Amino acid sequence: KLRVADAGALLTGALPQLQTSLASAAELADATNGNPAKFDRFVGPDTRPANGAKAEFASVSLWRAGSIAAGPLTHVGVPPRLPTTTAVSFLGGARRGVLSVMGLLKSPPLGLGYAYATGGYVVYAESLLPPRRHAAIQKRSAFTGLNDAIYLGRSQRPQDLLTTNVSHLPLTGDTASVIVPFGDNWLTLVMSSRISLAGALPRDLPWIIAILGTLLSAAAATLTLRLLQERDAAERFAQRLEVSAAENRRLYAEQRTIAQTLQHALLPSTLPQTLDLQTSARYAPGERGIEVGGDWYDVIDVGEERMLLVVGDVSGRGLRAATTMAALRYAIRAYATQGDSPPTILTKLSRLVSVAEGGQLATVLCVLIDPARRVLSLASAGHLPPLLIGDSAGGRYLQAELGVPIGVEPGVAYGVREMPLPEAGTLLAFTDGLVETRSESIDEGLERMRAAAEARADLDLEDLVTRLVSEVPGGGTEDDIAIVGVRWGT
Repeated sequence: KLRVADAGALLTGALPQLQTSLASAAELADATNGNPAKFDRFVGPDTRPANGAKAEFASVSLWRAGSIAAGPLTHVGVPPRLPTTTAVSFLGGARRGVLSVMGLLKSPPLGLGYAYATGGYVVYAESLLPPRRHAAIQKRSAFTGLNDAIYLGRSQRPQDLLTTNVSHLPLTGDTASVIVPFGDNWLTLVMSSRISLAGALPRDLPWIIAILGTLLSAAAATLTLRLLQERDAAERFAQRLEVSAAENRRLYAEQRTIAQTLQHALLPSTLPQTLDLQTSARYAPGERGIEVGGDWYDVIDVGEERMLLVVGDVSGRGLRAATTMAALRYAIRAYATQGDSPPTILTKLSRLVSVAEGGQLATVLCVLIDPARRVLSLASAGHLPPLLIGDSAGGRYLQAELGVPIGVEPGVAYGVREMPLPEAGTLLAFTDGLVETRSESIDEGLERMRAAAEARADLDLEDLVTRLVSEVPGGGTEDDIAIVGVRWGT
């Protein structure tokens, strides 16, 4: 049951990436009045990934909400397989802000369909199931020795089967199952074991009891032998406990690795570089727990040699924080693509998150760097100020017009501060995990950060951010750390 619960959590964890990808595409369609060229360019990487990676979707299409029967406005990948009647019922019934899921299980190629509606448009995507619905469990994973079957919905009907690693169903032997939410639908996961998951002790326990009972009824002449046997049994039991403890430590480390892998998957894999601007970033998970955090960073090339630097921190931890973080990051990319300024981006973000409804808020810093005009523009939603080093004034924090965090007040207007861009310098933006500890005030942490950055200003940018993450917190921190740097004029 524990292994099935872990597997169910992994299935649920796959939902945020799907939802945020489609939600970002839908937001872009709303912002650009359904511009097909911009939509195709935005979703292209999801159907045509680079470097031979597996595509997330086989097809992504855009539909106008009020005229589904007229067909898609555009599509990327293979054409969608929805008949007109099915498209009208499924896409027309998609609720705004909710991922709708349906099975394409009647004729090959088998797959799943996803729909996400926002405003006047619906984004529909299709992903393919493995051939013959067979998906083997990877060797040396946490689920080695288990058989599995995944069904769409809350029942285990053969026609609703998505994947399995066996040739014949139903699964035999001891089984356990779990039903997890998946968008507006459900997934039913059933697992059975091919090996003993509890170890050798439950198997041998009846024999141990029988031997001990026989020894207890033996004559006093066998007392010495019985004591020796009990001592040996105790030593074996201690060895089994040590093995169990080692297994628990391994499972904890494995789950923490899964959380860190998910966190890094939601962050950009590469950062843009130009002739005038160098970029570098680091993320370091905190020391507490195994849940995903809400710290993130991004650097977006907005054209004309300009860069938009973004750092944010969502309150709380876990799947909800990661989902909110991913939604904000992809929304910022969509708004930046259409040319919105930093304060406009923050104002639009304030409509996506509500602390009154979801119990979460986020601090966000947006910095637009324009080397051609020699201008730097800052807008802040309650985030820590960035640090500028390397100019004539030495290290100094750039104070922006501080606004309320995202989620406190929907539609609030944010201010912007523009300042001259020095001939050469390095700008560092970070989350509070880098400067905040329980033993000192935030001002002391900021001063320690400024002194450390000034002392290492001659390092290249990669080495600088790496050294700051490892040295500034003073021996480790319980909170996650995200830092991103931009350097120019060198």
